[in-house]
Amino acid sequence: MSGTASPIQHYRAEKAGELIIQPLDIMTLIYHRRSGITHIVADPVPQILEIMKQDIVTAGDVMQRLTDIFDLENRPDSGAVISERLKELSLLGLVEMIDAP
Repeated sequence: MSGTASPIQHYRAEKAGELIIQPLDIMTLIYHRRSGITHIVADPVPQILEIMKQDIVTAGDVMQRLTDIFDLENRPDSGAVISERLKELSLLGLVEMIDAP
């Protein structure tokens, strides 16, 4: 083992014009124009996409923005939870994993 820490993953949300986001009761529908797929998601997915804008962010950046906006308590596992959501969103094509800037 080299002892080198793994690099921090960076993400960018799909361009706003590529997504049609429609709240529907407690769920949200997201139509992804490029793929033609409609995703049914729950909180905090719409909020994550909204605060990411087109910025290049890390899971820590997203957690800090969510904490600032929604006055959340930053728990030790929060970063890991956000990191998992970002990975899931990248598999759906709603978020792109990118090389560090």
